[in-house]
Amino acid sequence: MYGLTVRWSLMGTPAGTEEKLRDYVRDTSIPRFTDMPGLVQKTWQLAERGFFSGVYVWSTAEAREAFLEEFRANPSAVTQLLGNGPDIIQEWELVGVAVGADGPLTR
Repeated sequence: MYGLTVRWSLMGTPAGTEEKLRDYVRDTSIPRFTDMPGLVQKTWQLAERGFFSGVYVWSTAEAREAFLEEFRANPSAVTQLLGNGPDIIQEWELVGVAVGADGPLTR
């Protein structure tokens, strides 16, 4: 499978930024990505005053590339909210998955 990490720094962002990001994920991003063709899974990570990221697993390289083309052509809502683009856009290969006794992740 084909992974993608997009990560923004939260250094220097105003108080309340993290709450705005949580609201955005809940109200906009989860509905947008739920049942998206080609997407296996997306998670969002938030480290207070550190970073915010989206981590995607795509079923094909073509699905990942199509998403990246659109992402690069149109500033994301996170970029607009933070006022700066991502620090990291990293493509990677998923080489294994282990599901623990309390998983897998569900909606």
